[in-house]
Amino acid sequence: MRGQFVRALRDLMHGRGFDPAGKVVVVTGGAGGIGSALADRLARAGASIAVVDRDAPRARAVVAGLPVRAGARHHAFVADLTDPAQVSEVADDVGSTYEVVDVLVNNAAMTSAERFATRSMASIEEELTVNLTSPLFVTRAVIPLLRRAPDPRIITTVSLAALMPQAETPVYCASKFGLRGAMMSIALDLAPGIAVSSVLPSATDTRMLRQEAIDGGNALQFQTPPQTPADVVDAVFSLLDRPRLEAYPKPREARLVRAATVFPNLLPALMVFFQGKGERGQREYLDDLLERGHVVRVDGRLELAP
Repeated sequence: MRGQFVRALRDLMHGRGFDPAGKVVVVTGGAGGIGSALADRLARAGASIAVVDRDAPRARAVVAGLPVRAGARHHAFVADLTDPAQVSEVADDVGSTYEVVDVLVNNAAMTSAERFATRSMASIEEELTVNLTSPLFVTRAVIPLLRRAPDPRIITTVSLAALMPQAETPVYCASKFGLRGAMMSIALDLAPGIAVSSVLPSATDTRMLRQEAIDGGNALQFQTPPQTPADVVDAVFSLLDRPRLEAYPKPREARLVRAATVFPNLLPALMVFFQGKGERGQREYLDDLLERGHVVRVDGRLELAP
């Protein structure tokens, strides 16, 4: 027991190092902004990438664009990860293709700008399943393949919404609060054999965030300009090099969020200040998206560019 504690402390302080060359990495939601950026960086470092996504054309396009280094093999696997049968099937397919998984990255997610009082029960269930249940399905299914690796890792994209309530997106918050707790618990359960970590980004400039901004979603997250997918990828690589329970692409912002939740009864008053600043930030973000051509006006409405 004492030896395990010393090893864990040493890994936390100094890291174990991680060389992607020759490794097999599974990235769920790999056709999205963060997933595709991570897949590209890992592929450039010599990893074989298994992109898992329910959007077949986008997943295959991501794989087609990945660089191949030192005999790496990239594949697209199409599955609806909310369906346990499809999760088991894609895990079997990954196992047949690679025989081992060195790193699993749970990255698939969704959100909705529809307010809670008007949402359907089905939409609530879908968001909870995509964001919370499906990462647990995938993690459970891939554990046997991870145990074949000499130094396996699991990294899950959670969110700062796992720490801070957000009035416009309570279902998203519920899913991320739950996912954070689940992954911390799984980390304790699988230690020391499999290193389990989570990355908690704030607003990130992806298609999902752009659509949310158009739809008038959570303004609270626009206190500062959104980070890029590359910023999140940097945090993921820091977890690969130095495994620990959590990492934050914007540490200062994470500290502010944690401080704000120390006294939860003050949150209604604090939200008044944060809300106004966030709404201004959201308008500035939409203006920037229009300027960059990521959003266009169609018949007076804002839409994502093709």
